[in-house]
Amino acid sequence: MSAITHLLYLHGFRSSPRSFKAQMIAQQVERWRSQGHTLTWLCPQLPPSPTEAVQQVLAATADWPRDQMAIMGSSLGGFYATVLGERLGCRVAVINPAVAPARDLARYIGEQTSFHNPEDRFFFRPEFVPAFAALSPYPITQPDRYWALVAKGDEVLDWQEMVAHYPGSALTVLPGSDHAVSDFAAHLPALTNWLGLPPTDPVTGASQP
Repeated sequence: MSAITHLLYLHGFRSSPRSFKAQMIAQQVERWRSQGHTLTWLCPQLPPSPTEAVQQVLAATADWPRDQMAIMGSSLGGFYATVLGERLGCRVAVINPAVAPARDLARYIGEQTSFHNPEDRFFFRPEFVPAFAALSPYPITQPDRYWALVAKGDEVLDWQEMVAHYPGSALTVLPGSDHAVSDFAAHLPALTNWLGLPPTDPVTGASQP
């Protein structure tokens, strides 16, 4: 397995690169870089249109080496990460992935606000629902390329449904936790280890010497 040199993080619905998991990983990338590791990092603000979101990320990563890139995605970002993983054949880590956004997001049609900036408003259009259905990457074809972190305590998504969409993958099922995986720092070492990234401290998420 080639070492990871390019890392992409995709945020969830109504979220942004300012989410706590995105910020934690961004800080971790800076620690790795300060230790001499070369790593290209990208965490874009995704548009509400699923078609545009996928096209934007594909364009931004067009010259990335497929065997040396990895994608992380949380919630809806986990869905997008799986879409891209199926197309690109790269390693993918998903965190409480939204496996049926066409069904689950249909009730959000209309004006929405961002979690991290309530003044940032966008319109979730009716045509986005069938666009999600058209993008569906399931069933996955290369389960050995996927690692999934799923919380039984997820208050938004059904943990059993999430697990069922990643058969044969490396699965970590948490007995509790929540949709955001508030204790994400404790699980970051397992994620980075599976991806083949430098080790991190299991308590703080900081790089080990």
